[in-house]
Amino acid sequence: MFSHITVGSNDLEKSEKFYNAVLLPLGLIQREVEPDGSPPALCWTIPNQVMPRFFVYSPFNRGLANSGNGSMVAFIAPSIAAVNAAFAAALAAGGSSEGDPAERAHYAKNYYGAYLRDPDGNKVHITYRGDLV
Repeated sequence: MFSHITVGSNDLEKSEKFYNAVLLPLGLIQREVEPDGSPPALCWTIPNQVMPRFFVYSPFNRGLANSGNGSMVAFIAPSIAAVNAAFAAALAAGGSSEGDPAERAHYAKNYYGAYLRDPDGNKVHITYRGDLV
């Protein structure tokens, strides 16, 4: 459906700590970003897959990164335990809660998720979709 998603960051070091905390419990791995003249970036993928990719970039125009109102990136978790682990790790890595882990039956049966903000204010959702298993 998509090749990649990108969010901006003003501090890649903080972003790397935050997104490793969120994404490693979900089974994603950090990949090296080959220099191509673009601004510095970070990247994560599913193991043994080239796409899709999740990127965190310093803005191309060298301006300040900011979060979009109404924008959100959502990541699927393999279990409820993974949602809880990723959420706790993200808070410890500089994130802030936008909605603690909980069942969200108003979305779907067996839908469990949590909402966060990364250190730059980007909204992140972690969900286990028991309704799709």
